[in-house]
Amino acid sequence: MNPQTPARLTGSASMSFQNPVYVISCASVVGKKEGEGPLGSKFDLVCEEPMFGEATWEAAESTMQKEAAALALGKAGLTPGDIRMTFAGDLLAQTTASSFGIAGMGIPFYGLFGACSTIGESLSLGAMSVAAGYGEHILCATSSHFASAEKEFRFPLAYGNQRPLSATWTVTGSGACVLSGTLPVPEIPEKTDPLISAEGCVQITGLTTGKLIDFGLKDSLNMGGCMAPAACDTIYRNFCDFDRTPDDYDAIFTGDLGAVGKRILLDLLKEKGYDIESIYQDCGLLIFDGETQDTHSGGSGCGCSASVLAAYILPELAKGTWKRVLFVPTGALLSKTSFNEGDSIPGIAHAVVLEHVSKKDQKQ
Repeated sequence: MNPQTPARLTGSASMSFQNPVYVISCASVVGKKEGEGPLGSKFDLVCEEPMFGEATWEAAESTMQKEAAALALGKAGLTPGDIRMTFAGDLLAQTTASSFGIAGMGIPFYGLFGACSTIGESLSLGAMSVAAGYGEHILCATSSHFASAEKEFRFPLAYGNQRPLSATWTVTGSGACVLSGTLPVPEIPEKTDPLISAEGCVQITGLTTGKLIDFGLKDSLNMGGCMAPAACDTIYRNFCDFDRTPDDYDAIFTGDLGAVGKRILLDLLKEKGYDIESIYQDCGLLIFDGETQDTHSGGSGCGCSASVLAAYILPELAKGTWKRVLFVPTGALLSKTSFNEGDSIPGIAHAVVLEHVSKKDQKQ
């Protein structure tokens, strides 16, 4: 690695990495409802018991995130002592799920909050750190839990409130990735499962940092509508900064816009002259079957895009199903205080460019 030129600033808010940043392993842990969805067979661990053996919802989420992190480390053949630093976050106040989850692993820790976009924030900061030579192995993780999120932001579960069709269902799930500046091992060691296939591996080649976009929406039960303008802004700036069009990507994934936000995003981008519909998917619509699982607009939460990334997107990229993917987790930046005081809900979206690297193109 050459720490003198770790990255090149591109356009107004993007950068491309000159030093390689590889995603060498990933892991996903989800709850029973997620395991019953279309991607159920792809998750590393499906826990049938929503408390994860703990006494509170918050402790359950911490346990789930710690398990995802441990699985990701094990797949890479690493121990907590091999990790230079962790970037992790969740939806709860003071990022308690991450603090109590990752803290027990004894890894230097940065707690993040980007709402449901947190895995994009985590991967961005982790990739910058690896490219600059600040850590050989970086752990990126995030989580959400349906019950802890409802308790934090909406109503007690026993209240039994009716959810409008625009509402999304917070995913009980966690995703974790290990980033490194060196290639995954060429031969899979015994009892490990790094993110590498006979075809190649996955590299983070660039990113576009999101801006706060506020259209003045105040409906906490329509997160897709609040976040879609931010997703549009970030995707548009990614195209402009890298001088790309939708044809330069095999797939574009947003975090958790759901059915409502997806339609808004497509319309907003068409107004700017870009039609991404043929290559676009939303993690919130992939993780649940809306017709049979009664999730209304789709899935949401920090664990939504993170678990779909680890279970589906990254393994398919490693196999070469896609050559270049734009991964755009989205977040609605509200709190109990801001919402109760009548403030609007700004959105944010961070874009991470993920590329398949074939064996013949890999460079040490």
